[in-house]
Amino acid sequence: MLTSIISFGVILAFALVILSVIKWWNLPLTGVTPVPLFTFIAILFTSGLDVGLIMFPLAFDYPLYADTVSEPAYAFTNPLALEFGFWGFLIWAFYFLTTFYFCAIEPRIGFFNIPAVKLLNNIVIITTCAFTGALFLIYMPYYIAEVGDGETILPVFYLICFLVILVAAFSSTDLKFVKVLSVSSTILFLLLILYMFLNAGMGVGDLASTSSNIGSYFLNLHKFIIPLTDYHEFYLFWWFAWSIMIGQFVSRFVGGLKTWQLLAALLVFPSIPLALWFSVLYFYHLNGIGTAGLPNWAMTIVGIVFVINSFDSLIRLYTDNMNLTTERFGTVSYVLANTIGLFVLTLLFQSQWLQIQWVGTIVIVIYLLALAYMFFAKREKLSNLDGNPKVAAE
Repeated sequence: MLTSIISFGVILAFALVILSVIKWWNLPLTGVTPVPLFTFIAILFTSGLDVGLIMFPLAFDYPLYADTVSEPAYAFTNPLALEFGFWGFLIWAFYFLTTFYFCAIEPRIGFFNIPAVKLLNNIVIITTCAFTGALFLIYMPYYIAEVGDGETILPVFYLICFLVILVAAFSSTDLKFVKVLSVSSTILFLLLILYMFLNAGMGVGDLASTSSNIGSYFLNLHKFIIPLTDYHEFYLFWWFAWSIMIGQFVSRFVGGLKTWQLLAALLVFPSIPLALWFSVLYFYHLNGIGTAGLPNWAMTIVGIVFVINSFDSLIRLYTDNMNLTTERFGTVSYVLANTIGLFVLTLLFQSQWLQIQWVGTIVIVIYLLALAYMFFAKREKLSNLDGNPKVAAE
């Protein structure tokens, strides 16, 4: 059942991407607080990715993908191409679709202002935010192996998780914090790639040779559309769960890009650092290079920053949506309420009481409801989509 649901959702999303690009190829898109392209990509990159990007590839994904005896579905390509396919290029089209929608269509039809939809959307945002915290909490022991036995979640890890949510809640109190943190963490991630590159003793030739494995992804692009395995299915649900809220958040920062430019930017720019990062880690995997000590700490620190970035943008989004602002409740109450609430939900995800697949399914339902509302109730609002959204909305 879950496989059928996510397969339908992915095919629907890609069909809508194709329709949007063909029909509104040159439509200029501008958010309410436009920023330069680099800042926009930095906000998108750090909001749309989380700690899994840092922690999963080397410790879990590459060994899994290389074991084609246990998982024969992965035998058609190499682990690097699979990792890139699970994280890069084509799946960023989900974020294009929702960013385009919130720039061009939502201001005209106001679907997410319907009280029931707003409530459902904010539940999705809050629970997905907590899922990010749960991943961070679950996998922290593997990366801070110097603390504990490398598997058990000790009290110190709960404390670290709580403090990360606390910092993110404070950061969300002002958009300038979100922007500065996004740009800073993007630069920090690039520095981490450089450090791991040098630490492995790689040369440019090694990087070129290793990264060439990604070419197999593009040769087998069609195989990544529907789930290859249960693990790939998990990734697709994960991306779907994020898609609406990331589009809703980052759309406000779009700075006049045309539709085709937005698609190209979202497919290409985030994929470049992802390709470099996965290639460097794949070199570690192929050559059996350990990461104990400083490399692990470096990855953990950047992972923590990514978690803060994910949390602060999502906290900002759902508190704006529900008017739970610092102006209404004060900074201290705002920060504490968000921190405690999200930490409790994080513990629920960590205990497996909540599943990201459920959240992804709800998002697919929201897609369908939005389409029905758009074409059956507000079709006339789309007749002059090239015009001013404020005029069309009146």
